[in-house]
Amino acid sequence: MSQHYFSEEPAVASAPRTVRLTVGDIDLELATDAGVFSPGHVDPGTRTLLDNAPEPSVRGDLLDLGCGYGAIAITVAHWRKRARVWAVDVNERALELARRNAEAAGRGNVRVCRPEEVPEDVRFAAIYSNPPIKVGKSILHEMLVHWTARLLPGGSAYLVVQKHLGSDSLARWLNEQGFPTTRLTSERGYRVLTVRPPTGDH
Repeated sequence: MSQHYFSEEPAVASAPRTVRLTVGDIDLELATDAGVFSPGHVDPGTRTLLDNAPEPSVRGDLLDLGCGYGAIAITVAHWRKRARVWAVDVNERALELARRNAEAAGRGNVRVCRPEEVPEDVRFAAIYSNPPIKVGKSILHEMLVHWTARLLPGGSAYLVVQKHLGSDSLARWLNEQGFPTTRLTSERGYRVLTVRPPTGDH
């Protein structure tokens, strides 16, 4: 599966291109490439998330989990210009693109890195993610529990998942794990879920 966007080193040849990101007062041209998630256009799930997820309700670091070429991280960094925004991914090509795009957008508050490079003591006011559902349930579940458990009190994670790829079952599973999860919106076949930290664990 080395050709997939969740591989560390995409096997497909580089084919640079650009896409347009327009959200609110943000209008940017982002560099993309083959071997990363949705290289030809801003994914409609990502757009649904950015159009509907609220800005953070508490202060603190923010996280774009599975950042790809950085559309979510850059938007969130625009919302909170003084907040540190962590943009994490395992795909090295995506990480390099995210760095370039954040720099070009003038968002010096974005820190692009691999997941293991985020210090263990960092906690998040909010997490925004179009998670890699196709990586498989066990890896996905482990990833979501690991990061959502690092939310600050009062923080929330906002996940966008296609209905036919199991958004409702994922919401049930998160609730079963002790993470209160509700549906924020349903639009164009996508669900945006709001996930809160476990009660009593903070």
